[in-house]
Amino acid sequence: MKEHNTLHISIKAEKIFHVFGFDITNSFFLSLLVFLIFTFGALIYYYQSKLKNKGSFYYFVNFIIGSLYNLFYSVLKEKTDYFFPLLASFFIFILIQNWAGLLPGVGSILLKVKENEEIVKIPLFRANTADLNTTFALAIISVFLSQFFAIRYLGFKGYIEKFYRLKDPMSFFIGTLEIISEFSKIISFAFRLFGNIFAGEVLLVIIAFLIPFFLSFPFLILELFVGFIQALVFSMLTTVFISVAVTKHH
Repeated sequence: MKEHNTLHISIKAEKIFHVFGFDITNSFFLSLLVFLIFTFGALIYYYQSKLKNKGSFYYFVNFIIGSLYNLFYSVLKEKTDYFFPLLASFFIFILIQNWAGLLPGVGSILLKVKENEEIVKIPLFRANTADLNTTFALAIISVFLSQFFAIRYLGFKGYIEKFYRLKDPMSFFIGTLEIISEFSKIISFAFRLFGNIFAGEVLLVIIAFLIPFFLSFPFLILELFVGFIQALVFSMLTTVFISVAVTKHH
């Protein structure tokens, strides 16, 4: 059985072990660890919120939440309170997952696994947003919730009238195209986020493989910026789509 020591890059997340017949991939494994760390941070924030003399961590989180609220308020106005938990969750989850893929050890700690009668080395950790399954799930949640809120705010009749109007024959053609465009957002959302994060990880792996670490540091800073921008783009596009969806057609 051959063992390959060459650089291994896979588009799909790799399976690293099984639990009760369930495949655990390297992207899911890192996502689980990030979730536990995030939960621990949330508990610290909750504990400090009860103290008379609050710590710096509490004010730092409050600053982030306040900044996000003001950003979403510029689009949603008085509806911000209702949608803020969803939109902030999108931003924070995607941002942390993006940045988790840049931590030391992610992509460099390797496991030996059998693949097609060969032994290959695969990374133990992989950013969750570099897994197309995750980005598709986020995209589906975003698009379907936009439609759900549209029906909730406008009613089913008002929702249908955004696409089809009996007095306008052309609306049957245009409305059908609009419906197709609504669901094409899933593909756009999923591949934009996946493509940017996965490409960044591949770039860092190749650069680290070819040159010393300190020379690849500027690329790491660039990917930190890209991770932030992608989280911002996803959450802001969701904000705009929800704002448009809950607005009555004129």
